[in-house]
Amino acid sequence: MKHSVKVIIPAFNEQNGVGNVVREIPGDLVDQVIVINNASTDETEKIAAEAGATVLKERTRGYGRACLKGIDYLKAQKEQPDIVVFIDADYSDYPEEMRNLIKPIVEEDYDMVIGSRALGNKQKGAMTPQQIFGNWLATSLLRLLYGVKFTDLGPFRAIKFDQLIALDMQDKTYGWTVEMQLKAAKKRLKCIEVPVNYRKRIGFSKISGTVKGTIMAGYKIIWTIFKYL
Repeated sequence: MKHSVKVIIPAFNEQNGVGNVVREIPGDLVDQVIVINNASTDETEKIAAEAGATVLKERTRGYGRACLKGIDYLKAQKEQPDIVVFIDADYSDYPEEMRNLIKPIVEEDYDMVIGSRALGNKQKGAMTPQQIFGNWLATSLLRLLYGVKFTDLGPFRAIKFDQLIALDMQDKTYGWTVEMQLKAAKKRLKCIEVPVNYRKRIGFSKISGTVKGTIMAGYKIIWTIFKYL
């Protein structure tokens, strides 16, 4: 039995990477690719559409806000997917590895699968020292406070759509990934990590590439972890 799989890609000024991501998503596996143009000022929307994606507009910036726009779109469809995959538009993840994320859901009935960069191979310089430390700190707090073992807050992830809706996701900015993981822990979802490879992103990171972005993201992630205790 073939499962219905949709992909959500939040994208802010990712004209150099988004086309590659969309084109390399396995077409035999995925029914639809949805790119959310998150207030881009470049050609992100045009390039995503030319690559074959459905493009939505979210005019207010925010990673979580863009993801929520994609979820609302799927909820409004007559036929909803079995599985949703999230992947970034910067081409740092390998879209063809999507098969590895979906496999535990289809074959072993897992609810959520996190693509872990910590368990996979990272290209030198693909993650900044502050990203690596931030992931370690956040996952350590999740283990200490929620009793769940993750090694990464990686954005490349797959989840059953009905379980995603049940999580009632709220965060509109940097706390999106950690909110999903801690809520999954609280609801005792069946979760697993799989190794994913990671390369230097195309273009400049709007979060880890600046001191302000790094501080704001770190603060929001920690704040979110304690918010749901």
